[in-house]
Amino acid sequence: MNHQLIQDLENTIQNIPDFPKPGIQFKDITPIFLNPKLYEQVIADLANFSRGKIDAVCGIESRGYLFGIAIAVALDVPFILIRKQGKLPPPFVSQKYDLEYGSAEIEMRTGQLQKGQRILIHDDLLATGGTTEAAANLVQKQGGIVSQFSFLIGLKDLEGENRLKKFNAEVHQILTY
Repeated sequence: MNHQLIQDLENTIQNIPDFPKPGIQFKDITPIFLNPKLYEQVIADLANFSRGKIDAVCGIESRGYLFGIAIAVALDVPFILIRKQGKLPPPFVSQKYDLEYGSAEIEMRTGQLQKGQRILIHDDLLATGGTTEAAANLVQKQGGIVSQFSFLIGLKDLEGENRLKKFNAEVHQILTY
């Protein structure tokens, strides 16, 4: 655990109370992008977690792309987009999942993930784990092996990590609240 990185991130990430609705403490990660050295340190930490253990990175739209692409480049592995419904041309595979009110669907192009590849699924934030679980199901539908999950931030009280246990994959969160 890199205590200096954690401290630097905690001093950088802004807490926005009551956004997007009352009672929510929004973690604004955008100030990280104003500090290239801090961004590099975040990528180094996330890449070190996965080095030698994965064959590709899948990033969840859209904030999962902010760090996921750089992780893939640092590890010299492919980056595969997981997008919201209706954003990808065919052929694609989709996965529905439940939201607090209603449902949503995510998609991945077929043929980009190879059967048997060890996959890191990356997103900026782990909350309830619903979207991440759906992403892992997408990877498995195409024959990929969900080896790891990584996040900049994990929200412990929402117990998203519990939803991911069934995949028997390593989970890395730089910050937890």
